[in-house]
Amino acid sequence: MMLVMVVLYIVFRNQIIPQTRHALEDKATAIARTIALIPLVSEGLNEGRSKEIQAYTSKITRRNDIMFVVVIDMHSIRYSHPDPSRIGKSFVGGGQKAALHGEESISEGEGLLGKSLRAFVPVYNNRGAQVGVVVVGLSMERVHRLIRQNEWTIIAILLSGAVLGAAGAMVLARKIKQMMFGMEPSDISKLLQERSAMLQSTREGIIAVDHAARISMINREAERLLGTAGITGNGMTRHIADYWPELRLEQVLSSGESRQDQELELNGITLLVSSVPIQVNGMIAGAIATFRDKTELAVLAERLSGISVYADALRAGAHEYMNKLHVIMGMTHMGLYDELQQYISGTVSNYQNEIGSITRQIKDPVMAGFLLGKLSRAREAGTDLQLAEDSYLPESADPQVIHQLITIVGNLLDNAMEVLEGQRMKEIGLSFQYERGRLICTVRDNGPGIPEPLREQIFVQGFSTKGERRGMGLYLVRKSVEKLQGQLQIIPGPEPGTTFMADVPYAVKGDETNDH
Repeated sequence: MMLVMVVLYIVFRNQIIPQTRHALEDKATAIARTIALIPLVSEGLNEGRSKEIQAYTSKITRRNDIMFVVVIDMHSIRYSHPDPSRIGKSFVGGGQKAALHGEESISEGEGLLGKSLRAFVPVYNNRGAQVGVVVVGLSMERVHRLIRQNEWTIIAILLSGAVLGAAGAMVLARKIKQMMFGMEPSDISKLLQERSAMLQSTREGIIAVDHAARISMINREAERLLGTAGITGNGMTRHIADYWPELRLEQVLSSGESRQDQELELNGITLLVSSVPIQVNGMIAGAIATFRDKTELAVLAERLSGISVYADALRAGAHEYMNKLHVIMGMTHMGLYDELQQYISGTVSNYQNEIGSITRQIKDPVMAGFLLGKLSRAREAGTDLQLAEDSYLPESADPQVIHQLITIVGNLLDNAMEVLEGQRMKEIGLSFQYERGRLICTVRDNGPGIPEPLREQIFVQGFSTKGERRGMGLYLVRKSVEKLQGQLQIIPGPEPGTTFMADVPYAVKGDETNDH
């Protein structure tokens, strides 16, 4: 104990004593800098007026509890001094040479007032020319007194710490015994071994992180599942965002909200993940995620196959025609029957023209209905969505291909409409080109375009420039194209905007094998 006290005393003394001296030096330098910036001082030195300088420095000396403030000119002649009879005489004590050459300095010296710690700061006039030096002195006796006070403070703190440490050790020992429920170390070791065996033998993967989102436990099943998905290496103590970024367990830590049965696809393996925060005494101390292999999930199938995109298109169509019904109801109440007839005729004519145009070019009924809904949504958003006149899409021989194609087209159109929000001119072009068993789908917008460095990142799950909890649309587009064994490209062009092109195999239903 005594050895520790001696070592701590030496360490603290070597740290605090120099800091005390540096603090006093900084104080003297700060006061000198402040005085050097006062126009009264620089002008007084320029014009040879010492009376005003003497009055000002006397106030500074009294208010800041310092030994002296002396202002000298470039010939070391005093313009102020605690003893007015010394004004006009040469500065005594030396050390001003560096300051007369424009450099601040700190030194010890002995002058008419005794030993002092002095700060020298050059004074410049408003034209930037040096006209003198400000010298601020602190009594060395006071410096030594403060150092001795700090030494006694260190001793008092160490003695207090020793007493408190001894008392704390006794209390802590009693508290630990209570927390251990009277168990012996051998009992605790056995309990930990049993806990580890249970976690390692479970059929579910388990990953636990601490409050800093660093992995504190990972069982063998988790390593096996993640290894199958291509995540290898020792994960212990690593940050979960570096080891398995898609898990986003750090968000569970920050929000304190559980996530049940979350579907994550990891390099071809679908995992069903549940994540919950770990709370100790009402505080979040970590989080734990359990997961198992589940390659065919109804929710994920719905998401990837485009059922949610169907529903969105149907909602858009229903909303548009509900608006038209409201117009019809209002005109009926007002008795505007002639105008109502014209409105209905025009609406029916436009709808028939739109349906006719779609059905002539899009032979697959599911895709045709889907595009009609998207056209309605685009009109509501004030976007001009145009299907290219030479577009042609024969009916598919495989309904799953159409589902994947709707996921591709729907997410590309949604992404384009979001990009165009806030623009005055909103234009989106859609094109289908079928030839010899392959279909090329192109979606073009007149938005601001995608910077070259981001053209690979935009397809990463969770990456988005639009805020958190986004970045799924283009990821699903890429996954759907890969499932169809096709290719997805961003086509550069001379005009502003972005063009996505998906080239996928496409089998035609029945005898419709001719190229269009």
